[in-house]
Amino acid sequence: MNPLLNTDQLPDFNAFHVEHIEPAITELLAENRSAVEALVADTVTPTWENFVEPLEQLSNRLERVWGPVGHLDAVKNSDEWHGVYTQCLQQITDFYTQMGQNKGLFDKFSQLHQSDAFVHYSLAQKKVIENALRDFRLSGIDLPAEKQQAYKAITQQLSQLSNQFGNNVLKSTQAWSKFIENEVDLAGLPENAKSLLAQAANQKAAYQHKSGWLVTLDFPSYSAVMTHADNRELREEVYQAFATRASEMAQDPQYDNSDLIDKIRQLRHQKAQLLGFENYAELSLATKMADSTEQVITFLTDLAKQSKPQAQQELEALTAFAQAELGLTELQPWDVTYASEKFKNKTLSLSQEKLRPYFPVTKVLSGLFNITETLFGVTVTEQQGVSVWQDDVRFFEISDRAGQPIAAFYLDLYARENKRGGAWMDSAISRWRHLHGELQTPVAYLVCNFTPPIGDKPACLTHDEVTTLFHEFGHGLHHMLTEMEVFDVSGINGVPWDAVELPSQFMENFCWEREGIDQIAAHIDTRQPLSDALFKALKQSRGFQSAMMMVRQLEFSLFDFLLHSQYQPDSPEDVLELANRVRKEVAVVFPPDYQRFPHSFSHIFAGGYAAGYFSYKWAEVLSADAFGAFEEQGILNPEVGQKFKNTILAAGGSIHPMTLFKAFRGREPSIEALLKHSGIRRV
Repeated sequence: MNPLLNTDQLPDFNAFHVEHIEPAITELLAENRSAVEALVADTVTPTWENFVEPLEQLSNRLERVWGPVGHLDAVKNSDEWHGVYTQCLQQITDFYTQMGQNKGLFDKFSQLHQSDAFVHYSLAQKKVIENALRDFRLSGIDLPAEKQQAYKAITQQLSQLSNQFGNNVLKSTQAWSKFIENEVDLAGLPENAKSLLAQAANQKAAYQHKSGWLVTLDFPSYSAVMTHADNRELREEVYQAFATRASEMAQDPQYDNSDLIDKIRQLRHQKAQLLGFENYAELSLATKMADSTEQVITFLTDLAKQSKPQAQQELEALTAFAQAELGLTELQPWDVTYASEKFKNKTLSLSQEKLRPYFPVTKVLSGLFNITETLFGVTVTEQQGVSVWQDDVRFFEISDRAGQPIAAFYLDLYARENKRGGAWMDSAISRWRHLHGELQTPVAYLVCNFTPPIGDKPACLTHDEVTTLFHEFGHGLHHMLTEMEVFDVSGINGVPWDAVELPSQFMENFCWEREGIDQIAAHIDTRQPLSDALFKALKQSRGFQSAMMMVRQLEFSLFDFLLHSQYQPDSPEDVLELANRVRKEVAVVFPPDYQRFPHSFSHIFAGGYAAGYFSYKWAEVLSADAFGAFEEQGILNPEVGQKFKNTILAAGGSIHPMTLFKAFRGREPSIEALLKHSGIRRV
């Protein structure tokens, strides 16, 4: 049997080979099409049991077969695997488009919605039916045949272009490296960072017989140079390589995304107009919490108005410090991170490297799990003997108070070659009750790109990496602690995109509180907790240059939203001109002309955040305010934790997030908590 088609157990990653992909997907999609045809042809009045449940079974099987293929493309990329993945992606996109335009399915859902039985269905069941009808309309079900064909062609093209965009970013990131033979060039870098670069050189066949260090654009390497390298020329060279990835300005321009950006914008606009929307931003908001494009733009510009004056002051203070202490007469973008780290060390006696020894991975994980267990009444236990895709990937099980397993997750923490950059959570298996009654427990993939262990030294994380881990684990909890048994609203399924960041950003808060820090911090050599002085400095550092960080995020959010809401097909604004226009409005740091950040902006061109990057800030308002309940009643208060679990986490996508928020907090959210947490004073 094709191992990809064995969905009765966890994926057997060791058994999957590239030749399995195409036969498995072809067979699965053929089976699904036959099953859908039979459901549509059935003349029996549709009910939940005879119609929706069989469809859920098809969705579940598709997730469990196709999911590992896409996952391996991200975490163990090879040209051969990616080539077959891309071919099969076309089949998958075709299938979903056909299902979205299947009149028979639409009619059955409509009958179900209008039936007498509908009023007796659960909230989750009603939401699934209502979402299905909405999604049919967003898939062009009401369009005439020729426009449906146009919609299908556009959807197919967008899927392929986005896939190509993401792969170009990965390939361009890997295409650049710099071998350094003279250690003097790496002055300022901590020993562990130099060891990482030496390890990278040793792993490359070309440098194994040379003594030296290899700088790459993988984030741990890039970040180490930009934060610590005294060599300004090296910082500028690495900055330029990173800032021009996947563009015509890159050292190797074969992965240039310029044309893809133009095509993706154009096709998204055409798709939106086909469906009767003014622009793609309106189409994007059809499945989000935000009501209108005006509301989003007002939200972002208001936050910018509150933040920019303070961001300007922060930059002036940094510039004065850089001139007086570092001899940098003119602060350039490649100096900002370096100077900021020095400034933080001087003003707060704090740096990422000073904190790193306090966050050994083992201690951080143990503390993260303790916090989770205290708040949500569960137990996290590592399991051995599970098939994984890389030797250092780990597997954990989550059990309830009675000791019953309720969820599990894979943990892939470290950066390596052929692994997509960034950090993310994805669904391996969704919680769902099978037709024959058995409850399927949810399983998550949690993926990061942290600095790996070097030699026999255990890995230690920066505080930034700790918050990233908590963030992704928050997404994981949303997926794993759901109590929904209906597939399409289980976990993060069906959750509006601008609410999906609530649990992830909520979890980050524990990394800034004494009660949380005491669980996750202990010096790797002395086992000592974080001292009061260091904790006080850490707490203060949350507001350090927070307005500069805020306007940076708002720059990305506004760029994305205006890109999709103000597109003019006859005379589209140049993407770089738009980026500059947004910067003039909100930014305080201005990059050189060669900078091409849109070309590697995978979130919006290769991920799900198109006209939705604002979701990070939108959800941060919710998460900061939600955490206020813990600040008021106890940071590790199990009763408040249970309430959060039983409202926000348990309901999945079955109830509107604003309803859930009000059930948890007793009122609508306020922006004040976000400004307070960010240390930003209201204008």
